[in-house]
Amino acid sequence: MENNGSPFTSEHELFRKTVRDFAEKELLPHKEEWEKAKDFPKSVFKRAGDLGFLGVCFPESVGGSGGDYWFKVVFCEEIVRCRMAGVAMDLEVQADISTPIINVLGTEEQKKLFLIPAIKGEKIGALGITEPGCGSDVANIKTKAESQGDDYVINGAKMFITNGGRADFITLSVRTGGPGHRGISLVTFPTDTKGFSVGKTLQKLGNHSSNTTLLHFENCRIPKRFLLGEENKGFLYIMLNFQGERLVAAINAVAASQLALEDTIKYTREREVFGKKIADMQVWQHKFAELATKIEAARRLTYHAVDLFNRGIECSKEVSMAKLFACDLSQEVGYDCLQAHGGYGYMEEYDISRFVRDTRLLTIGGGASEVMKEIIAKRIGLS
Repeated sequence: MENNGSPFTSEHELFRKTVRDFAEKELLPHKEEWEKAKDFPKSVFKRAGDLGFLGVCFPESVGGSGGDYWFKVVFCEEIVRCRMAGVAMDLEVQADISTPIINVLGTEEQKKLFLIPAIKGEKIGALGITEPGCGSDVANIKTKAESQGDDYVINGAKMFITNGGRADFITLSVRTGGPGHRGISLVTFPTDTKGFSVGKTLQKLGNHSSNTTLLHFENCRIPKRFLLGEENKGFLYIMLNFQGERLVAAINAVAASQLALEDTIKYTREREVFGKKIADMQVWQHKFAELATKIEAARRLTYHAVDLFNRGIECSKEVSMAKLFACDLSQEVGYDCLQAHGGYGYMEEYDISRFVRDTRLLTIGGGASEVMKEIIAKRIGLS
């Protein structure tokens, strides 16, 4: 940590400028087009890979930059400036959700086939956990992988899968044993496997530019050497992988809330009501002061969790607290900032309307706020 108390070095700040330029100059101009199309080109992944964004925290041995987790914080804080949460989420699924567990557990073959090309942006990854009848209750997934000689034969379905419609591989949870969390495994699943199919593209309230689908697996045969780690220990691996996903959600929530507040203050400095700028009204000055204070509190709580995570210290309580507080706060920020815009805030042409829709997912994805409360309760000895 530098002398000013910031966790960011000059190297981090140079990286920040690169990500901001990418978000504002290369992505933002396509905002209306990609939101309307409810998708964006695959070439964005390749461009992000070429710029080193997808492997910034991965070791150099697999094509990464070997950076610390604060580089990931910088990326998440700046990519929101593209003002398309769907694009940001799809890139983060690629870099932070579908691939880190391959780096930790994968064989050299798995890294060569899946991780290295994902870091380059040449192959697109997805995480396949949620099922049509099973969301946060990961221990009860039904998708089955039956052992047949040297292969697994997989049958089942996955739901709400980001990047599902264009993924080249899926880090997939399957049931290889009995009921409950002890019977779950993780595999790397190539989507060119016979019997795999993409169901309908799901129409969502927000994150319109993100590709989200239903996936089907019908007698899909993959080699057992695509197993990640040990058989029937997948639940533990999923829980470990969730820590990074939840941190990313908290960082995104703070950064997006900060941007929404800045946009709103700018708007209220220009907008007059009853002959007076909205920003000059005490009721709104006090509201913005409260929001700025809460955002800073969320940032500090999140940075504390990042610091522990970056140093390899067990921090599931702190990560859960950060996700709970920051993501719930984003809902309050959205409500108040849209209110400050008045009727214009309800119009599609203003980014605040998109912010409200997009951030609604943050209290659900990666573990709902209620799940975070359960985890925190256990960590403080209540159950």
